[in-house]
Amino acid sequence: MEFNAQQIAAFLGGELYGNSRATVSDVSPIEAAQPHHLSFVTEEKYLSYLGNTKAGVVLITRSLVEGRIAFPEGEGKAGGAFILVDNARGAMGQLLKMIAGAMFPKKQGIEQPSFVSEGVSVPEDAYIGAFAYIGKDVQLGKGVQIYPNVYIGDHVKIGDNTILYAGVKVYDYCQIGADCILHAGIVIGGDGFGFEPDAQGVNQKIAQIGNVIIEDDVEIGANTTVDRAMMGSTVIRKNAKIDNLVQIAHNVEIGESTFCCAQVGIAGSTKIGKHCILAGQVGVAGHIEVADNCVFGAQTGIANSVKNPGHYMGSPAIDAGTWRRAAVRFKQSGQH
Repeated sequence: MEFNAQQIAAFLGGELYGNSRATVSDVSPIEAAQPHHLSFVTEEKYLSYLGNTKAGVVLITRSLVEGRIAFPEGEGKAGGAFILVDNARGAMGQLLKMIAGAMFPKKQGIEQPSFVSEGVSVPEDAYIGAFAYIGKDVQLGKGVQIYPNVYIGDHVKIGDNTILYAGVKVYDYCQIGADCILHAGIVIGGDGFGFEPDAQGVNQKIAQIGNVIIEDDVEIGANTTVDRAMMGSTVIRKNAKIDNLVQIAHNVEIGESTFCCAQVGIAGSTKIGKHCILAGQVGVAGHIEVADNCVFGAQTGIANSVKNPGHYMGSPAIDAGTWRRAAVRFKQSGQH
């Protein structure tokens, strides 16, 4: 699939400089780009590549270059093209979404062998892949995409245009909203880790009779697990984005538009606020609350409730600036 610079600029509403006829068919980082590549610049450290890049088209965040760099003007000039936009990364995302839609069109129909329980209504524009299992009283929204080897238990609800990639498992009574993406190997609604020793010290299982509720526009990465609640619901609020290999325990609530990066682990009954970022391998203790707009650096250990927005690092978590200064002192003390 090929696009020329003029088409791209028109689609993005950007300012075009240089060769409007430059044609691209692939994407690349600017330092490695060739004439058939589309690239982008969103950070000042990459501006040095603009003078000698071979890229056919480069998207540039306008604020980085205004008043600093003059671009060639005029139609049909040889070489590459430069397109100035408000946010080059966001613009690149728009283009990639459009290209992905053409490369990976929605599927439709029911492949065989697969199993759909009697009485379950499958919308005409839905897709159910081979070896998928759809349990009793399941509700499927319009345009859902159920890839091969997916298991959907009884009484599950799935909203419009949600995608479940190969091998996703959704246990009974769970609910998934509209426009969600669940990647391969996810388990939604497995039992929470609930046990209580009896008088003889034998660990007895506590039945987990709740469910998982995933609201609209949530994306969850491969091999992540979200446990069902002991009672009530484990909840992932709308627009939350969860990476691969994340563990979310029973009765946890993840706030709206919060990010959980790879290998985050959240213990039971903890509530994470809105617009938070939990970087890789952050560990969160159970039965605590985290305020909105908190950012936790990689491998942070959150042992207690966090009441104020801010940046935190370390274990136990403290203000990121304090942690960095302490780390410098620790390093210095080790040199003596």
